[in-house]
Amino acid sequence: MLQSYFYVYSIMTLEKGDDMKSIFPRINNTTLDIKKNTRVISLINELKVKGILPIEELKYIIENISQNECQELFYIANMVKEKYYKKKVYLRALIEVSNYCKQGCFYCGINRDNKSIKRYRLSSSQIFDSVKNAYNLGYRTFVLQGGDDPLLSDEFIADILIKIKNIYPDTRITLSLGEKSQESYDKLKIAGADRYLLRHETASFKHYMHLHPRDMFYDNRIKCLHYLRGSKYQVGTGMMIGSPFQTSDSLVSDLMFLYKFQPEMIGIGPFIHHHDTPFKDYSDGGLYETLVMVALARIIVPKALIPATTALGSIISGGRELALKAGANVLMPNLGPEDKRELYSIYDNKITISDSDNEFKTKLENKLIKEGHIVDYSVGDHIDLEGVK
Repeated sequence: MLQSYFYVYSIMTLEKGDDMKSIFPRINNTTLDIKKNTRVISLINELKVKGILPIEELKYIIENISQNECQELFYIANMVKEKYYKKKVYLRALIEVSNYCKQGCFYCGINRDNKSIKRYRLSSSQIFDSVKNAYNLGYRTFVLQGGDDPLLSDEFIADILIKIKNIYPDTRITLSLGEKSQESYDKLKIAGADRYLLRHETASFKHYMHLHPRDMFYDNRIKCLHYLRGSKYQVGTGMMIGSPFQTSDSLVSDLMFLYKFQPEMIGIGPFIHHHDTPFKDYSDGGLYETLVMVALARIIVPKALIPATTALGSIISGGRELALKAGANVLMPNLGPEDKRELYSIYDNKITISDSDNEFKTKLENKLIKEGHIVDYSVGDHIDLEGVK
């Protein structure tokens, strides 16, 4: 059943550039038959039992897995997810607060060097109104995401956090606002932030240098993640799949980093180019490549909260739904001001909600229930932290 569900999408993964073939050379084999790579299957089952494998064995999976073995991997990842979270899909309200950014990431459409984009920054009242709307719709986690915007000061964000928590104490707030000092993270935690998302993007120093300008440092990104852990956040990290210059070795480094760091949340999505960035001519990441990494991450960090990312839904209709069958268990619909949603253009062809928020909520609930999921609007903490404030 699961195999046939994914087979519908298999032929749509064929149009990839040569840069994708170096990391998943066999993934686009669409001859689904009874002949499988028994070593890949054996290693996947061994990974489930042990929780991690030696570097060379993880690399073997990445370089030899085809769609024949993907179904086994997705099934196991889904079973691991259901062991801890049953069939729940947690719904979070995403509010994109600013597309100003001081960083120059080569892959990102809102980077500081893009002079073509129309910039915006939400006022505190706009942010709170979005939170109020989300709360009235039933959401109990709000994700405040933005570029690394210097004008979103600690004081500005802290005031918003305090107001939200005073009025809605039965909620959780996730921040995703870039690299900060330990002092800043502490201040925001005290003000009411519960979680923080900061993707490491790649655990390879060499690959990181390919993706960022010289004034951005891999060591600082990793240091910030440890700052967040020290400040007692539920910490989220993650990476892009299919980004330029990515290799099998860098993907294995990502998996090893996730295993060692054990984040509470993991965000994994495909690289999608933006027409106003240095990477505008590179091929996008693929569906199956990304789903494989979602599934491996689920097995390696079994209790993590893993979103089915917007980027997956942007490269193919139904991409997020497929991720929910490969180990993901979180969705984050955009509930920011409608006139700003398209302006948070970090990559081309990003999907946005065309229905009213209430209509979208009803359609999403019906779709998830039809697929056998349990819709959960609760705060949805990491399972080891349920009931802990």
